[in-house]
Amino acid sequence: MKYQINQNQCGFLLKAGCFVKTLYSGTYRYMKALGYEIVVEDMEGMVEFDRVPKEILFEKDKAFEEKVLHVVIPEGHIGILKENGVARTILTENEYLYWNVWNRYGVEILDMRVPEMAGQVNKAYLAQIPLKYYKKIEIQPGELGILYYDNQVEKELKTGTYYYWVYSKDVLCRIVDLKIRPLEISGQEILTADRIGVRINLMCTYKVVEPRTMIETIKNLENQVYAYVQLVIREYVGRYRLDELLQQKEEISQFIFKRLKEVQADYCIEFHSAGIKDIILPGEIRDIMNTVLVAEKKAQANVITRREEVASTRSLLNTAKLMDENKTLYKLKEMECLERICAQVGNIQVGGGALLEQLQALVR
Repeated sequence: MKYQINQNQCGFLLKAGCFVKTLYSGTYRYMKALGYEIVVEDMEGMVEFDRVPKEILFEKDKAFEEKVLHVVIPEGHIGILKENGVARTILTENEYLYWNVWNRYGVEILDMRVPEMAGQVNKAYLAQIPLKYYKKIEIQPGELGILYYDNQVEKELKTGTYYYWVYSKDVLCRIVDLKIRPLEISGQEILTADRIGVRINLMCTYKVVEPRTMIETIKNLENQVYAYVQLVIREYVGRYRLDELLQQKEEISQFIFKRLKEVQADYCIEFHSAGIKDIILPGEIRDIMNTVLVAEKKAQANVITRREEVASTRSLLNTAKLMDENKTLYKLKEMECLERICAQVGNIQVGGGALLEQLQALVR
């Protein structure tokens, strides 16, 4: 039987199922009746021929061994297959054979037994490695990461991106936000000392200063801080009557901030501010307060009106005294009044001399 093997192909000669030798490009004739068989394969990519163990191929044909890349992946390692210098795929099985004739293959072995990835693992490699083999940890500015191996603290991570193998140990990172964060307490309904219900809105700001201790000792930090601030507000407001409470809004903020500073170490945080935003009264109380305010403003307006009337009367009295004491001033005042009268008159028709005489008499 005639066999034609092209330049980019290889043939494996078998007799009665046993490997004889490797055949390369050319024309061959073997009688199938005598038990001969040739398996032809393209010399590209992975070696597909698996009729005989690879060790027999290497032992009986040194030329074949030189034309292939034999890859063995140790336990706890993975391989990155490179084709002509470019990372192509990940190798996770124990053993591989690649034709190394037309395309040049290479393999880089990566050790996964140490959790922290070595510096040679770049983004091109990570694009080929499935996420089940490693963990990516990103720490943003203003954050801190606490790294754990098998639930044991390993170290703290600053801002950056980190990669860890998950082969030998369970890798966990707890990220803590170290930036100043706001906490708003809205609509807290509280009874004053005179049994009037008010609603208070409060705002405070804080930041975490002991992240590791906070993670290990406190669960649901924000909820616990929220509950404590509620208790402090109730403690203060319950002491005072409504009118007293409205007069000391600033004192409430100072008291709350002082109490929060006293316990901040217990929560591994530092408070930066605390203050009352609003004190909301019930509808009927608000109407009463508005009525009182209107009455107060009206009373103030009346007092001002009376004060101006008294001042005006006093001014008239002083003017009258001056004119009584000084005749010239009196005459000037008369002329001023006459001038104002004349300014309001459009035309004067004189039928006789009586009007002129009267004006002259006024001026004298």
